[in-house]
Amino acid sequence: MSQPKKYIRRFYTPYEVAAHCSADDCWVSFLGRVFDITPVIKKHQGVLTAPLLANAGKDISDWFDSRTGDIKRHICPISNMDRPYTPMGRFVHIPPLEPMGNWDTSFGLPWWRDNSFFLGCLSQKTRIIRIKNVLTEQEDIIEVPAEETLAEIRERYLALNWHAYSYTWRAIVQKPEGDKDFEDLDMNKTLEQNGVPNESDMFEDLNMAVEDYIPVLHVYWNDDLTLA
Repeated sequence: MSQPKKYIRRFYTPYEVAAHCSADDCWVSFLGRVFDITPVIKKHQGVLTAPLLANAGKDISDWFDSRTGDIKRHICPISNMDRPYTPMGRFVHIPPLEPMGNWDTSFGLPWWRDNSFFLGCLSQKTRIIRIKNVLTEQEDIIEVPAEETLAEIRERYLALNWHAYSYTWRAIVQKPEGDKDFEDLDMNKTLEQNGVPNESDMFEDLNMAVEDYIPVLHVYWNDDLTLA
């Protein structure tokens, strides 16, 4: 049986970024974007990769100016000149403090401006959902970005059920007039847009157990022999 095809995501959770935290597999997030800088690490092995490896799998937004998208700058106390602010030490594509004959400027764009390393956006709000397979009665709990549509969530579910395309998704939804009903979900909309609100903050404020506010999505087998 073949594996599901690799899916390029629009959004990643902080947990997903954190899983890529080694020299052989190094992701970072900053200013709401996720970058795979593994090629940078492999090409520039040495002291200049140390600050990057120390923050592998982490968010480094505090390194950047949100207005410019570039590295923050400051007046260097040693040279009294305007310099990139690198409190953890100089890293790849940051010029040296003093002119150096071996400083290679042929790299073009610095890695943080090179979209070839860009993977997708960092989710600004994640939520936990329970997916119940009505046919097998199996339940899976997964974390998903709140920004994703049901179709994108289904792509995540493929890792747990290769026949995910053969199911109709249903849930209890909140109607505009305040009533609730059990309906088919629109796969082109987010959970919130489908009427499945994220009530986790409210339940946490009430000190209620996590299980009490995880929405349940029921998936019904269509029996159409569709393969993922």
